[in-house]
Amino acid sequence: MSANAPLMLGAVAYAPKVVTIWEGFKAWFAERGVAFDYLLYSNYERQVEAQFAGDIAFAWNSPLAWIRADRIARAKGQRVWPLAMRDSDIDLRSVLVVATTSAIQELGDLRGKTIGFGAIDSPQATLIPLDHLRHQGGLVAGRDYEARRFDVLGGKHGDHIGGERDAASALLRGEIDASWMIAGNYHAFANEGTLPAGATRILATTGAFDHCNMTVSPGVTEDEAQRFGQILLAMDWNDARVRPLLELEGLKAWQPGRSSGYALLDRAVTEEGFYDDEGRIAEPAYRY
Repeated sequence: MSANAPLMLGAVAYAPKVVTIWEGFKAWFAERGVAFDYLLYSNYERQVEAQFAGDIAFAWNSPLAWIRADRIARAKGQRVWPLAMRDSDIDLRSVLVVATTSAIQELGDLRGKTIGFGAIDSPQATLIPLDHLRHQGGLVAGRDYEARRFDVLGGKHGDHIGGERDAASALLRGEIDASWMIAGNYHAFANEGTLPAGATRILATTGAFDHCNMTVSPGVTEDEAQRFGQILLAMDWNDARVRPLLELEGLKAWQPGRSSGYALLDRAVTEEGFYDDEGRIAEPAYRY
């Protein structure tokens, strides 16, 4: 990286607030002597590819984008690593929801039923849930049950949660027998009225997994990464200038990054044939 060039960060424009977030972060870092700028991508696939083209030093990656970046790096004999995560990215779970009045009581009762999932590229509402049904219930889509995807904004890796909300609404209308969503959205949908209180119950819960991370691209020096990370982790919720940015990005504190929370997704990506071992897209139905 040139000593005079700003460090470039990549982020996916899944909502208008993304511009506000990164403009604020850019100003915050400039005040601390670190010049960085950002590039917005319409999808995570382009963003990950930009990491290996040398276009961006850091990528605010979804968990699925992290899996792809890590696989590409290993195949090339290079290294990427998770520099930081939000406190809200750690040890999450997804839930399988049914109507309170449903006769379904256990995973085995889902045989022959229709299950709703989020977008095809959603880690929390599609890939990890498919893995859970396969490994915990012996249930395979297309063989044991019908999988109905609610595809919204391909390439955004489910960040918009639109597919989860659509699936939840379909469950209430009786169009599907069960629906997957991340646990936090189950509570959010209840608060907003998408899932009225008492109308649904949780049938199953996945194992814990991690969500987004700030991924360091190949070619970035340890000093550059550590300086960037130090400023990021020092952002204080109690600082009145910082809190609005953290609220928009959905966290109260940054945490050091880790890769240990992606095992479930990594297995799902392989077994569902989403990416191959070298990070190439293998899912023929994926559009972005």
